[in-house]
Amino acid sequence: MTTRLLSAIALTAATAAVLTGCASTGSSGTDAVDGLVVGTTDVVTSLDPAGAWDRGSYTVQTQLYQHLLTYPAGKTTTSPEVAKSCDFTDGTHYVCEIRDGLRFSNGDDLTAKDVVFSFERQVSLGSKNGPGSLLANMASVSASGSTVTFTLKQADDQTFPYVLASMAGAIVDSKVFSATTVHANDGVVGSGPYALQDAADGGATIALTANDHYDGDAPATKSVTIKQYTKSADLKLAVQKGDADVAYRQLTPTEVTSLSSDDSLQTVHGDSGEIRFLAFNLDTMPGKDSAQKQAIRQAVAASIDRQAIAKDVYQDTYAPAYSIVPSGFTGATEAFRSLSGEDAKAILQQAGVTTPVTLPIEYTTDHYGSGSDDEYALIAQQLEDTGLFRVDLQSASWDTYVGNVGKGEYPVFQLGFFQDYPDASSYLTPAYGAADVNLLANHFDDATVHDLVAAQAVEPDTAERTQQIEQIQRDTAESVPLIPLLAGQENVIGQKSLTGLSGSVDASGEFRIWEIGRS
Repeated sequence: MTTRLLSAIALTAATAAVLTGCASTGSSGTDAVDGLVVGTTDVVTSLDPAGAWDRGSYTVQTQLYQHLLTYPAGKTTTSPEVAKSCDFTDGTHYVCEIRDGLRFSNGDDLTAKDVVFSFERQVSLGSKNGPGSLLANMASVSASGSTVTFTLKQADDQTFPYVLASMAGAIVDSKVFSATTVHANDGVVGSGPYALQDAADGGATIALTANDHYDGDAPATKSVTIKQYTKSADLKLAVQKGDADVAYRQLTPTEVTSLSSDDSLQTVHGDSGEIRFLAFNLDTMPGKDSAQKQAIRQAVAASIDRQAIAKDVYQDTYAPAYSIVPSGFTGATEAFRSLSGEDAKAILQQAGVTTPVTLPIEYTTDHYGSGSDDEYALIAQQLEDTGLFRVDLQSASWDTYVGNVGKGEYPVFQLGFFQDYPDASSYLTPAYGAADVNLLANHFDDATVHDLVAAQAVEPDTAERTQQIEQIQRDTAESVPLIPLLAGQENVIGQKSLTGLSGSVDASGEFRIWEIGRS
């Protein structure tokens, strides 16, 4: 079981601070206010960018650190942040010019030396909980004056700019952080809009204060407390009572619906990049041969009503998904619509499959929220109502489940991905890539698709790359190694008096707390 698999399944995110220029007021145009409380059920693993690859940690890290490249609000394409510019000088060299005058929150200058240190440290530490493996294509990094040069192992890597803006690309102070150990939460130093004031109770309570040395617009709120709640019901009650100003991750669909109807609160929905799917182990799933197995997968895909799952189980806090690539990403299609409503019985009969097919489906009870029980009960009902399937539904807690997935124990199983960066490759590679990069351990072996997955990642021509991404989706909607089911969204709920809440989330996956103020 690789760290990358744990992180991908755990729905991790990759983001960076944005906003440039200088100002002394918040981005809302009003004087900054003090004392914002953000509630969440996410756990903070580490505030060191080399020590964590999870949503809870990076929600805080996003406020503390800058990157060479970032995502402007509302965009999923990168733009310079610490860098003045970044570009390929040839296929294997990606060069960034560092801006002058940048400083960390402790007053230390941010230089090209710190940039090189940050990337070399990610790789050399290789923390099992960190995102360093995203830098697998980096052969070396060096600095000359204000110029930083990355030498790549594989030429024309179109995902590398996204990696620089990801969790692996946060810039740390080389005078503060050790090159050999993960830094404790207390005392971490970055150059983002906020500085760490305190990390109490093992990261359950994080106190932030506006970074006086930040070169961008001053945060709309001077100080922020990020507080972890053990139960979503407690988080819901806190925002209702006003003990928390903002509720961010993870309320249940019922709680989101209830709070959205509260006139004293406001609700913002944003794209999350989360995709839930049903995966097949092509070796152990039912079927006498590969043709029968493919027919069974196609028949399952044709029989599942995603709209009903989204509405009846998740109260439309999730949307139906018809591709592993989220809607809105370059090259995204709805390839799996081609199977929706198809005659599942005819598909099985043509392949000589005897019905009903006994279909063992495994899901995890505690990792993807409380709705998983109802979700998979409804999927089982939908499949059995066709008369074509007899579903053997089993479940396990995440600590058991994730290890069994990595060992290929389950014939049919639930999984979910969250982007490491907002690009199709962040989904196509772990879902459909060759065995050394495929994270599903499901024995999917299609040389044509594997080659396309590898080719699109290094195709510099945008039009050609888009065609390759679209072709991958068409091919896999035919072979069906997995069935996309649901696309998630971020739900941010706050007090009515807050400003900037609508600009706090977007498809980049970033949570911009610095945008939130109070009227």
